[in-house]
Amino acid sequence: MTEMKDMQQRVDEYIGQFKDGYFSPLVQLARLSEEVGELAREINHVYGEKQKKTSEPHKPMEEEIADVLFVLISLSNSLDIDLSEAFHLTMNKFESRDKYRFERVDGQTDSEASS
Repeated sequence: MTEMKDMQQRVDEYIGQFKDGYFSPLVQLARLSEEVGELAREINHVYGEKQKKTSEPHKPMEEEIADVLFVLISLSNSLDIDLSEAFHLTMNKFESRDKYRFERVDGQTDSEASS
């Protein structure tokens, strides 16, 4: 996954131009929580029952998701985590452990697969 490595490098280059560099992991976790909250608010306005006030500006969902991604990449970089590698490990886990956890479109179940 070259694109993820490229994203991590781009964020690292951006952060690298500032004297203080990355915030501490705890501060970044707080920032991540804040960004996820902003995303949740937008999703609630679009798909939930709470309508946005007419005075509140529209925030594109893509922008809110990208804000979460930026902070997550920043946190990962500061902890020297290769997100491509982490993603592959997680996908392998889901593809094996949870392969038959939910109803599949092919109709195959866990008991049929193990026979």
